[in-house]
Amino acid sequence: MLLNVLVIIGHPRKYSFSEAIAQAYISGAAYNPEVGIEVLQLADLSFNPNVIHNSPNVQPLEPAILEAKRLISWADHIIFIYPTWWGTMPALLKGFIDRVFTEGFAFHETEGGTGYTPLLRGKTAQLITTMDTPRLVYQLFYRAPGNNAMRRSLLEFCGFELTSTLTFGPMKSSSIAQRKKWLDSVRNEGLKLKTGPLSTQKKALIKLTSWIKAIRLQFYPMTAVAYTVGALAANQQIKLFQSLEFWFGYAWLFFLEVTTVLINERADYKTDKENQYFSAFTGGSRVLVNRLLNFAQIKKGIVVAFGLSVVMLLAVLASVSRNHLEILFNSLALIVLALGYTAAPLKLAYHTLGELTVSVTHSFCVVLSGYLFLGGAVTEPIPWIISLPLCLSILPSITLAGIPDYQADKLADKRTLAVQFGQKNAARLAVIFTGLSAITVALLVLFGIYPQVFKGILIFAIPHSIYLAILINGYIKDPLPPKRIDSIIVVALTYLIWFCLIPLINLLS
Repeated sequence: MLLNVLVIIGHPRKYSFSEAIAQAYISGAAYNPEVGIEVLQLADLSFNPNVIHNSPNVQPLEPAILEAKRLISWADHIIFIYPTWWGTMPALLKGFIDRVFTEGFAFHETEGGTGYTPLLRGKTAQLITTMDTPRLVYQLFYRAPGNNAMRRSLLEFCGFELTSTLTFGPMKSSSIAQRKKWLDSVRNEGLKLKTGPLSTQKKALIKLTSWIKAIRLQFYPMTAVAYTVGALAANQQIKLFQSLEFWFGYAWLFFLEVTTVLINERADYKTDKENQYFSAFTGGSRVLVNRLLNFAQIKKGIVVAFGLSVVMLLAVLASVSRNHLEILFNSLALIVLALGYTAAPLKLAYHTLGELTVSVTHSFCVVLSGYLFLGGAVTEPIPWIISLPLCLSILPSITLAGIPDYQADKLADKRTLAVQFGQKNAARLAVIFTGLSAITVALLVLFGIYPQVFKGILIFAIPHSIYLAILINGYIKDPLPPKRIDSIIVVALTYLIWFCLIPLINLLS
């Protein structure tokens, strides 16, 4: 498979050591017949390096800039070779970047995420720079400002994957033998293209990072805490964290949650692709949208994760001595609800049952799992009592999460509460759910029901519920409410923590 390589020489003078580096790199890369090489010598280009209009996109593009954009689009791997002056790049290279890496070509402004979407994903890049400053002084004392600007603020921002940066210096005191050694190392970099620009370790790290994004680990701690609360409520005498039943049970829940998240990623692709207001809390992991993983890989992940969850459930059933039917019934109910959230034929989230499904599975089903695995019985009231206010406290956050996704979900015919009843009515429902959860836990405390579980919860839950209700009401009353409500969602997510954390602390003490 042909690898297109673009070498950009950023030195403002021709016949510099930067050009010698470029020739050494090209000589190494040329040994591979499957590498196509083009060179941009910036010193030869005729263009205005200054942005003299309000936007670089308004300024007429010289033929040299148009050709540079064509070559960057063509390239799979780009090498920037330049001297480091005053800690960063020469003015010519900076001007080139200002004119070429523009909005609509290198990145796109959006309402979602950080406000910017990279447009040059799938490409790799490498920096090779010379300097007079000793390398350790540049890296440790000056903190490598030029390298960081190129790597993070430009290339990673635009979607490139970076290979290792080569830094040569000090140049002034270098001998001919030293410079020859540097050129030999650059030539070896070119030779490495036989196996691709990225090392095996880097490829593995990229793939691992993509899978971590896909499974969305930020949502798992709540499940772990709720499960632990259920286990402690069943058996406070046992050394919980030394119990095989406990760890087999949590592994079962973990892999089932991974399965569910991956199914959601696949099923929600249409709405995620249309979503312009996504954030860390809404809009999915976007690994499919951003082509970090493909549908076949997600499908394999679903199969592996579900297989592991089944193995862990069988391990639970083998390790417990009673309640097998109750465990099996609760586990099957959890499987149906969790997988049916977006998977056919149920597709509960597409029929205005998604919010209820999430709240029930992450409260009653998870708490009951911990309770049953550690010897409790389904007929005992404590897991149900613990789960009720938790269930109600989850509903505000999951309901609010549908508000930024409203337009995309509507286009995909995903009938969330926000789509079904409108964004502001969904917000009103979130206020009601917040009030119900606070009232429920207040009544439990008032009537002394399981004080060993709910002791001290009102100190945190009641003020938090009032604050959340005030924020939501502010959104409702706003004649032009924002499309994204990240701060309100964060307050809603932290609100439900009290309904897990306080019982956990009380049961551990």
